[in-house]
Amino acid sequence: MPTDDTPIASATAETVLWSGHTSQWVHFWYYLFCVLIAVGIAVAATVFGLATAGVGALGYAALIIPVLMWLIRWWVTKCTAYELTSQRLRIRTGILNKKVDELELFRVKDYSMEQPFLLRLVGLGNLTMVTSDATTPTVSIRAITGIEAVREKLRNAVQAERDRRRVRELDVDGSSESLS
Repeated sequence: MPTDDTPIASATAETVLWSGHTSQWVHFWYYLFCVLIAVGIAVAATVFGLATAGVGALGYAALIIPVLMWLIRWWVTKCTAYELTSQRLRIRTGILNKKVDELELFRVKDYSMEQPFLLRLVGLGNLTMVTSDATTPTVSIRAITGIEAVREKLRNAVQAERDRRRVRELDVDGSSESLS
């Protein structure tokens, strides 16, 4: 008689296939905007600081605003981690409050890879998945390196997980011609 702690015969060990982060390149224009604000503040503090003594030092204190804008955006992006295993995709987000979202790979219906020109210049790409998951019908992994290798690992893992669970995708479009 089996006990509750005996392993299930069909259960296989889950292995990590890929893990990574979104690249900071997705925020290029935001970071450029922060630099332009900082330069504007520095120029204004210098010009007005020369005209009126003491105001320039206070003007330089305003540089904290674009620096904080930059740091917060960088930190939020850095705290988002992706992990593709042989059975699921884990997405960990959050700075102070952590959130873990998991997508079972057998629920992936379709996936697409895109490499916009600017991302392709730095060797990055986006991976988007359409799923049958109720909470996350679309999952996007933005600006990751080695996008083609990750897409291929995802494709193989999705197929292997469907075979392991004996799950097949059934598409019903609802037209009467396809039902007869």
